[in-house]
Amino acid sequence: MLSHSEENYLKAIFHLRSNEGQAVSTTELSEHLKTKPSSVTDMLQRLSSNQWVDYRKYKGVILSQNGEQAALKIIRKHRLWEVFLVEHLNFNWDEVHEVAEQLEHIQSDQLTAALDRFLNFPKYDPHGDPIPDATLQLSKRTKKLLSNFKREECGVCIGVKDSSADFLKVLDRLAISLGSAIQVIDIEEFDQSMWISVDGEQKYISTKIASNLYLKPTT
Repeated sequence: MLSHSEENYLKAIFHLRSNEGQAVSTTELSEHLKTKPSSVTDMLQRLSSNQWVDYRKYKGVILSQNGEQAALKIIRKHRLWEVFLVEHLNFNWDEVHEVAEQLEHIQSDQLTAALDRFLNFPKYDPHGDPIPDATLQLSKRTKKLLSNFKREECGVCIGVKDSSADFLKVLDRLAISLGSAIQVIDIEEFDQSMWISVDGEQKYISTKIASNLYLKPTT
């Protein structure tokens, strides 16, 4: 059985890679997990010896098939718990991540299956991220960052790139949430900040905000 720390490493490697099979550097992991590089190296060597990862010094680390499956199981539990917390315990979407970080380590496939069934098999979490199904397959859908939209283009908000509490609170203040209909009204040439319409109401947003919002194009 994997320790909580080992599970966190597998999940971090999964999230940090840009494409399947791409190696993640120890520096990236160290920064992401806020851990000393020497501690990262020690953990990767341990995970490698147990065949959860393929780690090569100076070349980085990739998940083995077993590591990939383990990471997807952790992510599945995390995102299901987020749905439960929002839909049934009235948590806000900026409050669920830390609680789900604790709940994701519960080792019960029966509980995970029951939770999935109770929630009616959701495909996406409260931040728009896909939830691996019982076979650990991830749903895929067309999405595009708002920062890549042009004037007069429209879309529906379906996710966030940055799911930190600070960013989600900014979106709450702007009344932007999953399902919001967004149209680009104008783009400032100076810094690419935007005037947008959110469900018919005009808002001004920074480039950073636009670079962290995923939309499904509707035009």
